[in-house]
Formats: sequence, C-alpha cells, structure tokens
Amino acid sequence: MDIRQLSYLSALAREKHFTRAAQACNISQPTLSGRIRQLEQELGVPIVERGQRFHGLTPEGERVLKWAHTILDNWQAMQQELASIKGRKEQLTGRLMIGAVPSALPMAPLLTQTMQAQHPGVDFTVLSYSTAEILRGLNDFSLDVGIAYLDNEPIDGLVASPLYRERYCLFVADTHPLAKRETVSWFEAAQEPLCLLTPNMQNRRIIDRAFRSANCQPQPRLETNSVINLWSNVRFTGLASIMPEYFLDALGPMAGVSAIPLAEPHVEHAVGLLVVDREPLAPIIAALQHVALGFDPAALRRLPPLHRE
Repeated sequence: MDIRQLSYLSALAREKHFTRAAQACNISQPTLSGRIRQLEQELGVPIVERGQRFHGLTPEGERVLKWAHTILDNWQAMQQELASIKGRKEQLTGRLMIGAVPSALPMAPLLTQTMQAQHPGVDFTVLSYSTAEILRGLNDFSLDVGIAYLDNEPIDGLVASPLYRERYCLFVADTHPLAKRETVSWFEAAQEPLCLLTPNMQNRRIIDRAFRSANCQPQPRLETNSVINLWSNVRFTGLASIMPEYFLDALGPMAGVSAIPLAEPHVEHAVGLLVVDREPLAPIIAALQHVALGFDPAALRRLPPLHRE
C-alpha cells in the first residue's frame, strides 16, 4: 500500500465517477481502477461496489476511506512541517478546503485575501455548507477549515478562533413603511412576508429561536439555501428577509434596499474558524489561524467604491 493508492481512493469517493477521478489524479482510468484493486488485494477486503459504473463503497471501503483521509492529511501536514524546518516557511504552498455557513460567505474573502498576501503560494476552495456538513467534513478530513457559529451549537473536539459577531437586520424595499425606522422588533418582522434560509441552516435556527422568544412564529413565503437568492427576492419580489447587518457592506450599496436593525430581543452570535483539535497542526492551517487573530470585519466598510461595485 502507498500514498498514491489512498489518494486515488479519496478522489474516487469525491468524484463518484472513475473517469473523473482519474482525470483529477492525472492518470488513466484503467490505472486508477487497477491501483484500487491492488489496494483491495493488499487489505483483503472489498472496497468498491462492483458494477459497470461507480455505485459507492462497501462498508469496509467506507472504513478504509476514513483512514485514508487521516493518513493523507497527516502526510500533507508532515511535508509542510518539514519544509518549514528547512527554512522555507515563506514558501508555504497548498490548497485549503474551507466550508462556510451561507451567512459567513461574504466575510470569507477578507480572510483569504489576507492569507494570500502573506502566503502567495496558498490557494483556496470555499464551499457553502450547513453546520452539520462542516462538522462532518472536518471529521472526515474532506475539509481543512470551517467558518461557522461558535456559540450556538456544540463544537466538541474542535479548536475555535473567533472572527466577528453577527447581528441581524430586517431587509426590505426602501419604499416599505418600515424602511425609515431606526429599529424593528422581531414581532413586527414576523408580520412581514418573509424569505429565509432553509431550516437545516444554523442561521435559520437562530432566527427561529429569536422569533419564539418574541412569542411569534412566522410562515416564510420562500425558503432557500442561498443568501444571494434572499437578497434578490428582497430587491425584486417585495419580500422581506433577515440577514446579517454586514451584508450591505459586503455586497456594496444596492439601490432600492434598506436594512433596519432588529431589536426586542437583541440577538448576536460569534462566528469563527473551526479546525480539528490535533497536534501537530498542519502549518498551512496554523498560518490561517494566525491570520484570523488580526481579522477586522470593519475592513468591509473601508473598501474603495471601485471594489464594491
């Protein structure tokens, strides 16, 4: 068994297609299939469900995949650490897989931009996930880092690095009767035709709890897993929505939309980085944690107009 066999298995599990997995690994499809068959023979267990196409992994294959993720993650971390010991820390390279809850996506570029300024050789894949998907991805090593709420649901076994605190506004068309108000109560917001994130999203669970504490339970007219879809519905369909207050800064000035802070009750939650609690920590992940220490959400307001269009 060697590292390449495990990386081929990981690619197959990710792509769920033999040809696409082979292309991702820059090898031929017969080579990928042959190396995985060799792995099955060496381990003495079936890994892949047999058929003309990829039908999934066997129960034994799922266990092998979990170990493969652990081994590959440790292999990458070891290579990075050895490079830094040799005095090449400034040459930190690699790709960080980041899963972020939808409401945090507009903030992610502030983090990745600073990281790339300090470590130009680092690239990113940023995916929109629910909290449950982020926790699962961290535990099976398909994600390196999560960006999620820190104080709303359990995050056992993870190390948290705070980034900012999220507060909420009611977003409405600027012709709406509430548009000129300084604040709006959650009870008042519940009376509006709302579009909200889907119930599997932690942001939605936070909003639902706020409504319950205000003794109300609205029935959303539209649910989506996309914050851009929320924004578009406020602007074009006349629906109202509840989103983090920084969206106006992150998305830039938007004609026709107003945001009114929500009160009664006051609700805010911490958002930050989540990584698996392990020692040693991969240098590339440790570097991102260091960047998080200086994270400044107010930087959104200081972006020049050219960057906010």
